[in-house]
Amino acid sequence: MKLQVAMDVLTTADALALAAKVAPFVDILELGTPLVKAEGLSAITAVKQAHPDKIVFADLKTMDAGELEADIAFKAGADLVTVLGTAGDSTIAGAVKAAKAHGKGIVVDLIGVKDKVTRAREVHAIGAEFVEMHAGLDEQAEPGFTFQTLLTDGETAKVPFSVAGGVKVSTIAAVQAAGAQVAVAGGAIYSAADPAVAAAELRAAIS
Repeated sequence: MKLQVAMDVLTTADALALAAKVAPFVDILELGTPLVKAEGLSAITAVKQAHPDKIVFADLKTMDAGELEADIAFKAGADLVTVLGTAGDSTIAGAVKAAKAHGKGIVVDLIGVKDKVTRAREVHAIGAEFVEMHAGLDEQAEPGFTFQTLLTDGETAKVPFSVAGGVKVSTIAAVQAAGAQVAVAGGAIYSAADPAVAAAELRAAIS
């Protein structure tokens, strides 16, 4: 199972500083949506140039113009780009077309999707490299949310998936046991007193 850090910072400088600390322990460097919105495509290029050996994940959360948005992100250096699962099939198919042209991949983020299992199977058939079983910060704060729901949906869908939204040292073993290809840690790393130590602990918890 790969470890992905979601760099939910707002400047390229902060992203580069964080990436430099945690790169030895993670496989995928994710530029969070706020970072891409604040800094633009240049942030993707900067992170890829600094860490050419890492998978760079541009969390665009595309909802329309899938082929166009994916194409510009791949040209900027991204290896993986996200499209929202609530987007139309044609948008996802367009993004997949761009990914194939570049030899890269599309991840479909299922944040906000009610029936994650059904949609996961649909978008996998369209060509998504994997789906992200994702609960956003707002959803995690809602009454009744449980992290286990994400794991159960991933297991049930039986397509390649990642898990984001609640991954930490105490839960990462369960993520791996559920069969996830990728564990996505955000606040557990970037909010830690020492992000490098936090990333190392997460890496050590993966068997």
